Amino acid sequence: MQFLFVHQNFPGQYRHLALHFAKAGHRVVAIGEKANVVRQRAMVPGIELFGYELPPESAAARSGSQLHPAVHRARIVAGAASALRRSGFQPDAIFAHIGWGEALFLKDVFPQAQLQLYCEFFYRSKGSDVDFDPEFPARPDSGFRLRMKNAPLLMALDASDRGVTPTRWQQQQFPAGYASKISVIHDGIDTDLVTPGTHARFRIPGTDTLLSTDDQVITYVSRNLEPYRGFHTFMRTVPEIQRRLPQARIVIVGGDDVSYSARLPAGQSYRDRLTRELEGKIDYSRVVMTGRIPYAEYLSLLRVSSAHVYLTYPFVLSWSMLEAMSAGCVVIGSRTSPVEEVITHGENGLLADFFSPVDIADQVERVVKADDRLRAMREAARRTVVNCYDLKRVCLPKQAKLVQNLLLERAA
Repeated sequence: MQFLFVHQNFPGQYRHLALHFAKAGHRVVAIGEKANVVRQRAMVPGIELFGYELPPESAAARSGSQLHPAVHRARIVAGAASALRRSGFQPDAIFAHIGWGEALFLKDVFPQAQLQLYCEFFYRSKGSDVDFDPEFPARPDSGFRLRMKNAPLLMALDASDRGVTPTRWQQQQFPAGYASKISVIHDGIDTDLVTPGTHARFRIPGTDTLLSTDDQVITYVSRNLEPYRGFHTFMRTVPEIQRRLPQARIVIVGGDDVSYSARLPAGQSYRDRLTRELEGKIDYSRVVMTGRIPYAEYLSLLRVSSAHVYLTYPFVLSWSMLEAMSAGCVVIGSRTSPVEEVITHGENGLLADFFSPVDIADQVERVVKADDRLRAMREAARRTVVNCYDLKRVCLPKQAKLVQNLLLERAA
């Protein structure tokens, strides 16, 4: 069999599936942005990588609508795919992320291939991320803008054969006419790697200080420190946590870029903004902001965590929450739909009001002071991930089975 993967930041969500097919002896080819492909080549041995370069759009195209960037990228990707076709490559199945426009013309280049989309998110102006946080209200024209953002997604869906998305909530964001052909299968968590560790140690970067499970360690992790992941709420919770738990060490992991939230003026970050807002209210001798850290250090941090806070808008659920649960953390999660799909309050974690520092601090204090009495909750958290989100035994087999069914449809 021959498989084609298309993702601007390949491997992205396709790392495990692409490697699975390559190790099984199939020919696996991937297309991504050249700079990203070169940087991540070592992650995907045995896969043929082709990079495309994205020339700048004209000013006229940029000013037209949000549809233009997607079509612009789609044409470049179609050119790369056409070059593969001329070389004799004919994929049996194509896997492409629904975003950025990459999938738009792939069926035109390879009409006989089955196209399966990774359906990460469909934008809604009501009841989702856009109108969730009154501190960052939607723009008056947000409904118009979201329709234009959804336009290339709908075009890709119309050209596709199947879709896959990680959670039921994400599936439900898509129009009902398309949701029926989108299967819910998570990307998967490597629970053999992400495990509890009672003897773990975490070294505070730049110091000789080691934290262990004997310490009161409150953790917060996000790729970037921004409102979509509740960074503003968490920072406003820190003074209350410190008042109640004077021995606690608070460790915050994340960069200063912006992944999803409104961008700030050049040179500004949400971390700096919240630091200024809370000046004099936080004892920073007991707060560590690590920036981004290596994955092994991140796992060590989860293993020493007394209480792990995960907050999110109604948006894509972070892998980090499931990894925290797999590591045996008690997660205090926001009472938002993506989190509630996984955490049942009082059973495998705790829930709190996204906007309430007092509620979040209540749950953190409950966890830290309960100590070993919450062992059953920690075990239930890990069991949830092992049973429902395990990479090797649950998710990857389901993904492979979905592909098998996709190919059977092609043969029918």
